Amino acid sequence: MSSEVSRPMRPEDITRIRWISDPRISPDGRRVAFLVTTLSQAKDEYLSNVWIVDVEGGAPRQFTAGPKRDRYPRWSPDGRWLAFVSEREPKKKAQLYVMPTSGGEATRLTDLKAGVSAPAWSPDGTRIAFLSNVGGWQEPDDEEEKARSKPARVISTLKHKYNGEGFVHDRHPHVFVVPLTGGEPVQVTDGDFSDGEPSWSPDGGSITFASARHEQRDRDNVRDVWIVAASGGAPRRVTDGAGPCDSPSFAPDGRTLTYVGNRFVNEAGRNDRLFVVSVEGGAAACLTDALDRSIGAPVRAGNTDWLIFPIDDHGNVSLYRVRRDGAEPPREVVSVARQCTEPSVSADGELIAYVATDPVSPGEVFVCRADGSGERQLTDLNGEWKAATALSRPEHLSYRRDGLDLDCWVMKPFGYKAGRRYPALLNVHGGPMSSYGNRFFDEFQVYAGAGYAVIYTNPRGSQGYGEAFTRAVVGDWGGGDYLDVMAGLEEALRRCDFVDPERLGVMGGSYGGFMTSWIVGHTGRFRAACSERAVNNLYSFFGTSDIGPSFARAQTGHLPWTNRQWYVERSPLTYAENVSTPLLIIHSEDDLRCPIEQGEQLFAALKAQGKETMLVRFPDENHELSRSGRPRHRLERFRFILEWFERYLRPGAA
Repeated sequence: MSSEVSRPMRPEDITRIRWISDPRISPDGRRVAFLVTTLSQAKDEYLSNVWIVDVEGGAPRQFTAGPKRDRYPRWSPDGRWLAFVSEREPKKKAQLYVMPTSGGEATRLTDLKAGVSAPAWSPDGTRIAFLSNVGGWQEPDDEEEKARSKPARVISTLKHKYNGEGFVHDRHPHVFVVPLTGGEPVQVTDGDFSDGEPSWSPDGGSITFASARHEQRDRDNVRDVWIVAASGGAPRRVTDGAGPCDSPSFAPDGRTLTYVGNRFVNEAGRNDRLFVVSVEGGAAACLTDALDRSIGAPVRAGNTDWLIFPIDDHGNVSLYRVRRDGAEPPREVVSVARQCTEPSVSADGELIAYVATDPVSPGEVFVCRADGSGERQLTDLNGEWKAATALSRPEHLSYRRDGLDLDCWVMKPFGYKAGRRYPALLNVHGGPMSSYGNRFFDEFQVYAGAGYAVIYTNPRGSQGYGEAFTRAVVGDWGGGDYLDVMAGLEEALRRCDFVDPERLGVMGGSYGGFMTSWIVGHTGRFRAACSERAVNNLYSFFGTSDIGPSFARAQTGHLPWTNRQWYVERSPLTYAENVSTPLLIIHSEDDLRCPIEQGEQLFAALKAQGKETMLVRFPDENHELSRSGRPRHRLERFRFILEWFERYLRPGAA
């Protein structure tokens, strides 16, 4: 922690940080377009614009000036145009725009009531494919009609709602194509299916996309890779329906496709791997068998045979590359103790642009050569803010339990002085198949800034440690994972004498909320706790969550009626009578992932027994409140959490 600054990070600092994402290097490798997002407390909204920075250096400059959110910056193949999606017109959902990269006015190409996402240029730069929802009830324009009753929703599918989107039973995203010169977009795919991730063939005659179009799609997680003529028509399936497939793209010669997926149906924690398959179909070959890790979406290294992709590895996110023909095993390109994400590659395959972040640095744009050499940081949009703010760099602790090597991190509080002891907050991540690691996490810095040591771990179930480790939590929620978390706490207490063992708090969201609720039902070790957007009753979660039927079965290995005892025994609600820890319960009223009834049930059970608890409900927010909720709600959430723990842990006390 720097000794030259005295101001800690506070909740309102999330409105001062410039959040960088989606870097896209130009085809000639000379510039990088990227998004800068800021939070406005005054307007209670997000603003994002496209910026551009020169690879050879110089100050980044703002390229678009939409009044709300501009997204998806995409260079035309010749570099003369930048396509993007913008919410710049009142009462319109985000539409597709293009703008000359030399400057000038933006031209709107679409006017679709459902809006636009995921634009992709044709190889000759004359057309743009994109996604837009088709069907569904639309809000009427007439004010008198708006006041009338909405029609009933007729549901006949399991997958009829989705967190952040609402009810999707009667609408589906499909592929469209629009000319650069304008005109009516052509709908390329249709039907009672959801299509995604369109990508063009090298000759511009076809588009590949991912979609579940098989008869059992409502009851499994299978998605296939499809090809359709760019003018429309009947799509042709390429893959064999053996598991989930995503991120398809053509090889430069148009003869093969690559995609990310696995060959397991309805199984949790399987590694997503990179496959290559002939455009005619047949057996797919795996290019990443040598990596016992799950990979992210790959990008083609220009017109070469190389593919670049990220992987989680022990809290880091590294960039790897592999040859499309499988002639060489995957190898690491960009690493060190940080997380590097969202790579893009120049047309000649020589340069990679990406966002890199570490625990004391919000993401910035970096560039390196294709072999990882010559790395340079291109932006420092948060440099001034960092210089004025004391940020805590975590100490990494390794420990071993039950034959597993585990990771734990401990952050010192703001104002740390040797010889003093400080209260600590133990944080449990969501998922469970996600991970904590070496990235900037605003929440942890806020808690450290408020005077807490912050402890976080990657227990079994986390990504980045191999498939067996990730799957070790399946069917064992509240078992080995709970013991791993508690062992991490004990390791932190053993090695960090500044942590006060008598002033401990625990918190987490989603699966981390489950674990928090579980912990306080199984130990009185903590003085206070905060359970957010939690799963508290697995039995009711199955039928109320947007992903309940598939997720619960994959995570537990059982259906509720085939093993009711498991669902009851592994639900934190069952142990409400054991809770003695004061518990703050935070939930969003529009959460379809962990519906608010999950919070209500635990609150009612505790309150009925006279336990110390409080329920905070956020209206008009979904499961993503802490990450993308309205700015004022995010700040209010911080206030409730900090006030709750201050009441019981007294961070200012000696």
